[in-house]
Amino acid sequence: MKNAKRIILLATIMVLSLAVVCPTAQAQAKFVLKFNHVLGPTEPYHPGFQKWAKNVEEKTKGGLKIEVFHSAQLGVEEDIIEQIRAGANIGQNTDSARMGMYVPGIAIMNGPYFPETLEEVAKLREMPTVKGWLDELANKHGLKILSFSWVQGYRHFFTNKPIRTPEDLKGLRIRTPPAPIWQESVRALGATPVALPFREMYPALQQKVIDGVELVYNNIPAGRFYEVLKYVSETRHIMLVNYELVSTKWFNTLPAEYQKILAEECEKAGMETSKLIIDKLEKEVKADLIKRGMIVVDNVDLAAFRKAGEKAYEVLKIADVKDKVHKELGKK
Repeated sequence: MKNAKRIILLATIMVLSLAVVCPTAQAQAKFVLKFNHVLGPTEPYHPGFQKWAKNVEEKTKGGLKIEVFHSAQLGVEEDIIEQIRAGANIGQNTDSARMGMYVPGIAIMNGPYFPETLEEVAKLREMPTVKGWLDELANKHGLKILSFSWVQGYRHFFTNKPIRTPEDLKGLRIRTPPAPIWQESVRALGATPVALPFREMYPALQQKVIDGVELVYNNIPAGRFYEVLKYVSETRHIMLVNYELVSTKWFNTLPAEYQKILAEECEKAGMETSKLIIDKLEKEVKADLIKRGMIVVDNVDLAAFRKAGEKAYEVLKIADVKDKVHKELGKK
């Protein structure tokens, strides 16, 4: 009887030992991505990112987890991007304006009136020039773009005086992010650009350091800017295309299956969130802001703004790049 028990015990130990060394029996490897964005928790991107995280965790059976941090909890965007380049397991919601600091041509995607519809954004994914830029960002600068199907909406001017023409912006200090395409776009459209982090806009408006902002509708209630700004001028001067960014070095440590799931679910969540914003949420926010006392300016001269916006591409010497991609898009 003792021998039988001893044999059973030895057999059990052998099975457990095999489970430890056998790859198929190993516990599944865990990967974590800490994803940072500057927007508040009530903005539509935040639940969009949470949905992306949920889908990735489910499809990888817990093998890859995304932790979403709103309101720049992990730090300012420019600092995060440098950590990403170094290989950290951090992600960042960013834009082509900032990516233009590394690959200049890509900045056109956040330039005036380029692109103008969700359909054009979808087509851009297949353009040879755009694919080349993404490859350069990944292979030369360590910046892996998972998706740029996250469209935050149309940027307008929010000020304390009505804006109908570029001349109306003359002398006004308008906040912009700290990237050349943003600054030159605002300058071309008639205003004086002032680079400030997102979270510093409200106190800067209170203290009259700046005279206005150029943002999408959904930024306004989240930042309570309706308390310090009166007018909305719907210039639609930039369709805000956002990029979801991770480290190339970190991405390459993931199993191929996880890489595919991470990118595909990011793309899917981005398209769903963008459509929700453009088709529904912008209209709802606009109606709410009107109820709160903001005035939507009528008779904005869009033709004049379009013409003025061309100067930004010329100043940055990327007008030929814009024309090249527009040609690939079949857009004049």
